[in-house]
Amino acid sequence: MMKNKFPVRKTLLYAILIVAAVSFIYPFIWMIGASFASMHEIGGMTLWPQHPTLSNFKMMIDKIPIGRSLVNSLLVAFTTTVLVLLSGSTVGYALAKMNFKGKQLIFYVIVFTMSIPFQITLIPNYITMINLHLVDTFLALIIPFSVGAFAILMFRQAFQGLPQALIDAARLDGCTEIGIIFRILWPNIKPTIVTIAILTFIGSWNEVLWPLIVIRDEQLMTMPQLVTLFAVGGRADGQLGVKIAAAVFLALPVMIAFMFFQKHFIQSMASTGLKD
Repeated sequence: MMKNKFPVRKTLLYAILIVAAVSFIYPFIWMIGASFASMHEIGGMTLWPQHPTLSNFKMMIDKIPIGRSLVNSLLVAFTTTVLVLLSGSTVGYALAKMNFKGKQLIFYVIVFTMSIPFQITLIPNYITMINLHLVDTFLALIIPFSVGAFAILMFRQAFQGLPQALIDAARLDGCTEIGIIFRILWPNIKPTIVTIAILTFIGSWNEVLWPLIVIRDEQLMTMPQLVTLFAVGGRADGQLGVKIAAAVFLALPVMIAFMFFQKHFIQSMASTGLKD
């Protein structure tokens, strides 16, 4: 009887997983198809239009400086990701492998900050950017996100899983603490680095609220900000296909990054767990 029940349970489990996967991926696949559809075909909810066209993308490019905003987003997201990796790894290493007074207190404060919504700090951050004369600059988009609590905790966890003997041997060879982090430890935690990089890049790439507050110059706007203003500001002339084309163009870099690094991402997330 047990042998007969197991395949039924397994089949039911796979059926549930397939339904869940389809429910998540169908709207996205439809969005891609709708970006190539004419206005009268979008309402049909078909996965691919009978007469695909690039008119939606051409109209989008004609109406907004999408290429400039793409470069801006790549610059901001890439710089923010690099800074988060550098700051997260150094702080995470100190919390994992160095002994000093107040280490646990600092760790708990960092954990506490993860529960604070970013919206609460919007006004203090904005006032800081004004006082530093950074409004309408790329630095205003980068500095507030250059240190991430999640990255620090992930690096701390990864470093704690590495043997202390590895660090002691590097110190005997005359390696500095910075050298230990980047030359000795980083090659052993590649999945963690890739995971933090992907999540940071996606978070920076998708940020809309903060750019809307600190950036007013269209030449400095990021893609999410420009696409948002394009969709709700009237430039799309109420044409749904053009709005969908802009959304697909916005999601494309994130899709490409995830496809290339999904193996490392899944491997790291599967082994995630905080250690005291």
